[in-house]
Amino acid sequence: MKIVPVKDKESQKEFLNVVNSIYKDDSSFIRPLDQDIEKIFDEKKNPFFKHGQCTRWILKDNNNQTIGRVAAFINDKKAYNYEQPTGGMGFFECIDNKEAAFLLFDTAKKWLQEKGMKVMEGPINFGENDSFWGLLVEGFTQPSYGMNYHLPYYHKFFTDYGFETAYEQLTNHINLKVPFPARFTKIANWVAAKPDYTFEHFKKSNADKYINDLMDIYNDGWQDFENFVPIKKETLTESFKQMEVIMDEKLIWFAYANGDPASFVVIIPDANQMIKGLNGKLGLVEKLKFAYKRWVGVTRMRAIVMGTKTSYQKLGLESALFIKLGEYVLPKNQYSELELSWVGDFNEKMIAIHQATGATFGKRHLTMRKSF
Repeated sequence: MKIVPVKDKESQKEFLNVVNSIYKDDSSFIRPLDQDIEKIFDEKKNPFFKHGQCTRWILKDNNNQTIGRVAAFINDKKAYNYEQPTGGMGFFECIDNKEAAFLLFDTAKKWLQEKGMKVMEGPINFGENDSFWGLLVEGFTQPSYGMNYHLPYYHKFFTDYGFETAYEQLTNHINLKVPFPARFTKIANWVAAKPDYTFEHFKKSNADKYINDLMDIYNDGWQDFENFVPIKKETLTESFKQMEVIMDEKLIWFAYANGDPASFVVIIPDANQMIKGLNGKLGLVEKLKFAYKRWVGVTRMRAIVMGTKTSYQKLGLESALFIKLGEYVLPKNQYSELELSWVGDFNEKMIAIHQATGATFGKRHLTMRKSF
């Protein structure tokens, strides 16, 4: 077996295409768009390159067939927030061969060690944690857009190599054909009716204001979590730009307390229902198919991030946002499911919100760490 750095168009193509053979017998797998993967490794399109670096490899067998891939990266803004310098590993894919898997892990580890790292965290993304983050270990059903999907045997590769679970990422589902629990609805309506609170959905015509509001809420609400790094406006602007093609303004809501940005939820239609069958491509024919599926409409939404300022937590604003969302979504009679993905097992407040909505378990991912 031979490790090959991704340095040219051919190796880049093989890095993307290896999933076709690995998942050829798995009907639940939906190949991510090639352009979404490539943006992560493009210094001109990924703002994380301004404070980090990454590289990637493919693995070939003795017949010169590509049988695996992996990437490694260092986010300088986060790497040194841990007890030991910590780098990232991600985009791991491999045939069911332990020797091959360990060779890929070793390659990422060696690169990180040479850069001064003492710990490898993965599988994660060289970007925000709303996409391509975590190892799927439970709930092997069709993934929503941006969520990692893996084969069941991957978990044993990680544990046998010495990875340990840093935290669990829980994804829950809300059945939109079933009313919210009575207690949740009562509290939400009570909060929504308070005169001090106002609610607005995102408007593209005033995107800059809402991006600023989201950044304000997020950086306040998440500041007490371990290894937190404030999100930058540049990163948010790029994220909203990428979402624009599938975005529905009335699925992104903000709550204000006497005009102060207090809480938000960002929900998008599940683009995976639009890109299924496109094999990662988005040429002219695929764009027409995508446009048709978008016009017909999808049945699932994904809540990718929520947040509430510290001073407004435990006041029920999140529940009121769901009520506002429901006032728009339910009459459409289009969506049948809302995926809440993902919440860390360390985030008790958000888990409690999920439970209050009546959401049921959907998937479990693991963020894992290996010390060296």
